[in-house]
Amino acid sequence: MLKYIPSLTDTVIEEIPDRVTLAVEISNCRGNCPGCHSPFLRNDIGEELTTGIIDKLIADNFGITCFLFLGEGRDTEALFRLARHIKKSFPGIETAVYSGRESVEDEFYTVFDYVKTGPYIEARGPLNNRSTNQRLYYHREDITSRFWRKDRG
Repeated sequence: MLKYIPSLTDTVIEEIPDRVTLAVEISNCRGNCPGCHSPFLRNDIGEELTTGIIDKLIADNFGITCFLFLGEGRDTEALFRLARHIKKSFPGIETAVYSGRESVEDEFYTVFDYVKTGPYIEARGPLNNRSTNQRLYYHREDITSRFWRKDRG
């Protein structure tokens, strides 16, 4: 079972380049990143995320082009099942996941269009910092540099 926090679900434009993204915060995070902005997501909290809820979220957020699982939780089978449901039921919507692990199994790259890896390391910064350890992949291609402004050193 995958759980999400309904009150934190939001449409964002900064997480995935050139996409209007519905970001869904997943609980039961496997990470323990110092400086984490949402340490409460390590807990088993929230509501079960089901295909019915996903359908309603997408219907209620007209115009989104990407569905982002912010975290993978502890039930990879459920995560993959829900992502496959989105791809089958909403072919115009891409899928994304933020794992937080250094690397993920190959299957992640077949299930998701976008895969973000790497735990948050405060001294290295987020994706928009050139020294970040985090990476964003689109169909296995590293597109992290798209977050870097040209005027940054």
